[in-house]
Amino acid sequence: MTHRVLVVEDDDEIRDLIRYNLVAGGLEVDEAADGAQALDMLRRNLPDLAVIDWMLPTVSGVDICRAVRREPSTSKLPILILTARKTEKDMLQGFSGGADDYMVKPFSTAELLARVRALLRRNRHASDEHKESYFYHDLELSPVTHRVSRAGRRVHLGPTEFRLLRKLMEAPERVFTRQQLLDSVWGENIYVEERTVDVHIRRLRKALNEGGGPDLIRTVWATGYALDVDSA
Repeated sequence: MTHRVLVVEDDDEIRDLIRYNLVAGGLEVDEAADGAQALDMLRRNLPDLAVIDWMLPTVSGVDICRAVRREPSTSKLPILILTARKTEKDMLQGFSGGADDYMVKPFSTAELLARVRALLRRNRHASDEHKESYFYHDLELSPVTHRVSRAGRRVHLGPTEFRLLRKLMEAPERVFTRQQLLDSVWGENIYVEERTVDVHIRRLRKALNEGGGPDLIRTVWATGYALDVDSA
């Protein structure tokens, strides 16, 4: 699965340098040039990790961290702060604000990539692999018992639809591309046409909606799908 990183940096040259090295390292990159734009992007399409400069126009990097940690839908996002501020007091402020890691400018791009990968590994290992249940709106999914219910009603799903729903429930309101869903549910090295995702999403949607209630799956035209109660 290809991970997606949001790079928030107002210096065009530094942002380009970070993007080039992360892409060369096999990661997808989204970019924002100021704090307000970054917060908007995080709410619309949550990445797997964010690299955020401290000193930004409109909203500082540390204030972005605080805002991210306050929201349940973004609170688990791994964040690496970049800054020219290098005192121990600055570092403690960054970590207390919610940063997971902290790098001082100028920095080694090789070290940056290594730290990004380490954060992604740490987040994966600390993720919901052994989680007993996922909840969203009136949905409950249990990986342990392999059962799904909606508003207390049992929902019967095939294995592929179950894996798709679990992926969507891991990050509610995040938009997953068809390719991301293919890589996660079918496997990265297996060739399956993207429209196969659409077929299984239709089956999943039908099963979830049989007992009534709002359609919880949002279709994002030309992109993919999200679990989103506001899609109705």
